[in-house]
Amino acid sequence: MSRYTGPVWRQSRRLGYSVLGTGKELSKRQSVPGQHGDARPKKKTEYGTQLAEKQKLRFTYGLSEKQFRRFFITAKADKSKSTGLALLQLLESRLDNLVYRMGFASTRRQARQLVNHGHVTVNGKKVDIPSYVVSINDVISFKEASLNLKVVRESIDRKPSIPAYVTVDVNKLEGTYVRFPERSELTAEIDEAQVIEFYNRKL
Repeated sequence: MSRYTGPVWRQSRRLGYSVLGTGKELSKRQSVPGQHGDARPKKKTEYGTQLAEKQKLRFTYGLSEKQFRRFFITAKADKSKSTGLALLQLLESRLDNLVYRMGFASTRRQARQLVNHGHVTVNGKKVDIPSYVVSINDVISFKEASLNLKVVRESIDRKPSIPAYVTVDVNKLEGTYVRFPERSELTAEIDEAQVIEFYNRKL
């Protein structure tokens, strides 16, 4: 299954969860998409609940099913912490996500595009792979020719909230991934235990 590139608002309404994290998708209309909307049955099976939680996480970070499964397998192999926390920390460590978290892009999709187009560097070296996993203390910045990108400046001017696990120098357009996020610093709207159960029954 390829990465979903369709309407994000439609997916948010289907899941009852803001994939973009802004809540805008659900502010005007919260019913599921389609002709019958809220007339559809709302009760989910155990499998349906697990699938929905997995889809929330997958669509939030913009992964294909193959990519997401690979992250899960890596997280499960980490015996130093719970699989759910390891999975969330791996997803947060993706380069495109950190470009977004540092406020250099207004959405993860925009951050992915910046990385794909070769504007972003890690420790001074260009990295154009959005799924690249950034290590602690790695420095994310922009190529000299990309320092005046309009979309980046506009995003910074919005003064986004920057999480405590990254530090940012807006003048240099540079940020450092200082530590893994704690579970309390990430969304409470996703139950990662359901995601783990979903894959445990399949693998």
